[in-house]
Amino acid sequence: MKKELKIILIVIIGCIVMAFTDGLWQPGYALKSAVKIFFFLGLPVVFLRKDMNSKLFGLKKKNLPKLLLLGSVIYGIILTAYFILGPYFDFSSVVSGLEEQLGVNANNFIFVAVYISIVNSLLEEYFFRGIAFIELKSLTSRRFAYGFSAGMFALYHVAMLIGLFDWYLIVLMLVALIVGGFIFNYINEKEGSILASWAVHLFANLAINTVGMILFGII
Repeated sequence: MKKELKIILIVIIGCIVMAFTDGLWQPGYALKSAVKIFFFLGLPVVFLRKDMNSKLFGLKKKNLPKLLLLGSVIYGIILTAYFILGPYFDFSSVVSGLEEQLGVNANNFIFVAVYISIVNSLLEEYFFRGIAFIELKSLTSRRFAYGFSAGMFALYHVAMLIGLFDWYLIVLMLVALIVGGFIFNYINEKEGSILASWAVHLFANLAINTVGMILFGII
């Protein structure tokens, strides 16, 4: 099987499995994370390890301050958007949904938030940017790799958003995720490393988790 087809199938299978896990199975967060690690990290390593040729984890140190600044700006934008738009929406279903679907509550949210910000974001960068973009771009057209990576990154989040937000917020978030996917891809294209987009992704997750802590009454 050609490498590009392997990559496309691995990404689609991983997203389908996670959609089933998030939307139908709905195990606890620990088990869900184990499933994600297997399909987002284990599957690519097993089936692509002999074909991997990109240096996915290199990073130009001189660009780190710029990436951290960009991440800080994104953090500020997300929080500002929440404080401006928050009063117009009811987010109570988010808290109840996290508790019922994933077993996430005020007592364990800090641990989950740290995991999401650091580990989960790096896992997603490896899968959607390292495999579905950098590796795929070397085998297919640049346009296809951009669209496939950003599109699958957005669609992957659909199942976890259903039940937590109203449909119009889900649509808005999907648009934001697609745009975010293109931005992450662009950063990686310039740096040739998933650590570049991970630095920015980390700040975006920190902002979302800050909102979560506000909703849970932790801060």
